[in-house]
Amino acid sequence: MAEPRPLTIGIDASRITERHTGTERYSRHIIEALTAAGPHHRYRLYRNATEPIPLRVPPGTEQRLIPFPRLWTHLRLSAELARHRVDALFVPAHVIPPVHPRASVVTIHDLGYLYEADAHTASARRYLDWSTRWSARVATRVIAISRATRDDLIRHYHVPPEKICVIPHGIDETFAPRPPDEVDRWLTELGLRRPYILYVGTLQPRKNLTRLIAAFDRLAADHPDLRLVLAGKRGWLAEEIDAALARSPHRARIDLPGHVPDVALPALYSGCEALALPSLYEGFGLPVLEAMACGAPVVISNRGALPEVGGNAAIIVDPLDTDAIAAGLARALDPAERERRVAAGRAHASRFRWDDAGRATLAVIEEAVALTGGSHGRR
Repeated sequence: MAEPRPLTIGIDASRITERHTGTERYSRHIIEALTAAGPHHRYRLYRNATEPIPLRVPPGTEQRLIPFPRLWTHLRLSAELARHRVDALFVPAHVIPPVHPRASVVTIHDLGYLYEADAHTASARRYLDWSTRWSARVATRVIAISRATRDDLIRHYHVPPEKICVIPHGIDETFAPRPPDEVDRWLTELGLRRPYILYVGTLQPRKNLTRLIAAFDRLAADHPDLRLVLAGKRGWLAEEIDAALARSPHRARIDLPGHVPDVALPALYSGCEALALPSLYEGFGLPVLEAMACGAPVVISNRGALPEVGGNAAIIVDPLDTDAIAAGLARALDPAERERRVAAGRAHASRFRWDDAGRATLAVIEEAVALTGGSHGRR
């Protein structure tokens, strides 16, 4: 069988920065995985930066540094694509620019702004609604990171089901149980101590941290040594979380280490009694799989993509019921329940691999080129 002709694939790599939130981490992993899956293609990575960033990509991959102060996607990236054509464009975590190849693929992570409107400013909601609607309409193919996101795109934006491909996240191979001495070293460096229930993510309203804090308060009397660790940077509209912390009678047992570097996360997961992610909405929920891979039981909500990501290995609760969250955490602390959930979680997490996601994503891009005739033309 003849080898497919090499394509020049442009990739919006602007989300690969020093920040390591969900979309930034996805962008890095999926770019490294898809380029590894198709080393015979040529790749051009567009970045709003003045210095290249280290990436595990095939030799010859170009980082096109095109800094621009405002409206980078709409003006600077569009100009670059008009001047230097590519066979296909992949946008892993942003919006498709006005000037783009006929073969364009976008990943849409979630439609959380439709479910938790109060967690976004009015201007942010308008932009997210417009940019998501635009990208879903003009893309040749849309990648959804979960079935929940696919269903939302069909329900709210009437995207044809055949246009959407569901490709879940993978797990970095560094997420595995860590030895006690490594766990202790990181806990000391972060100023934390065992035993603790762990949350990982941005501190913002849709993460439902006010109810998690209240649930912890209900457990605290029966578990006098137990602590709660809320690991992540402050997000927008975090004042209600501050108020919940101030009200807590066990505030001294709640730790806020701020952003935790990626290199420390496997140890933090390995040392926890359980991961709690009772979010009101998630498009995926990567900490669920990371914690499972590190041998931690997981308590999640029954909203968004979390039940499909956690599967039968997770303890699933109603996020609006504080007593249910507390009961779920108590189950995770039970030794027999913990042993069963840890074994099931590690088996479940092993099925999510970045190399699989990379191959599937590359196949979608190649299909988009085939559907549009492989032309260099632009819409």
